[in-house]
Amino acid sequence: MSSKVEDEEQNYKLISTMKIGLFIPCYVNAVFPEVGVASYKLLTSLGLDVDYPLDQTCCGQPMANAGYEDKAIDVAKRFEKLFKSYDYIVGPSASCVAFVKDHYPTILEKGGHKCESAERIYDICEFIHDVVKPKSLPAKFPHKVSIHNSCHGVRELNLSSPSERNIPYFNKLRDLLELVKGVEVFEPKHIDECCGFGGMFAVEEQGVSTCMGRDKVKDHMETGAEYITGADSSCMMHMQGVIKREKLPIKTIHIVEILASGL
Repeated sequence: MSSKVEDEEQNYKLISTMKIGLFIPCYVNAVFPEVGVASYKLLTSLGLDVDYPLDQTCCGQPMANAGYEDKAIDVAKRFEKLFKSYDYIVGPSASCVAFVKDHYPTILEKGGHKCESAERIYDICEFIHDVVKPKSLPAKFPHKVSIHNSCHGVRELNLSSPSERNIPYFNKLRDLLELVKGVEVFEPKHIDECCGFGGMFAVEEQGVSTCMGRDKVKDHMETGAEYITGADSSCMMHMQGVIKREKLPIKTIHIVEILASGL
């Protein structure tokens, strides 16, 4: 037991000496700046050396999703240059992080550049859960929340176990929420069904996207939760649109805002 504790302390000391570049996606910066602020507060509260590099731009995901992957080469190169000096790159958006991790190597290869960011980038929940591994958080959030397991988070970043695979259940978001005082955590019956946003899908297939969003919000409401929470602001934005339009008695909140509550 003592050896395990010593290993954990050594790991924390090592992490605390490393430089973290905070990646705030463009839509988070424009629409949900409070998520960016909460991300910085949460990481620094854990004793980490965090820097927010200025002049960040879109990661290129919208262009690639629309079929114009070559148009993302220049912004991918810019991203690489901007975050080159950091040991870790951490961001509060599973979809954008997954895009850099899974697609930058191919995109940058087309531009004659070897990707260096893919192996160093983490979703903030993934980073805290898998790398920092805190035993407690000072957060307090006395509310009922329903976890939204986003498609990118589940199937590209392994934030939770995919329901279509016959493997033991796990959920890194739930693990982190259980460190928060007062919170009651639920999950909908269709545990990781898409909310219907899907980037360009919500633009090109508005009717289907809206119906999917309505069904997903309904599933979350059936848990009795006051809030829907997750690691993707784009999903939260989509469901909040449904909630606002139909005046439904539930709210959305990014998980980072809960984990950083009280800071």
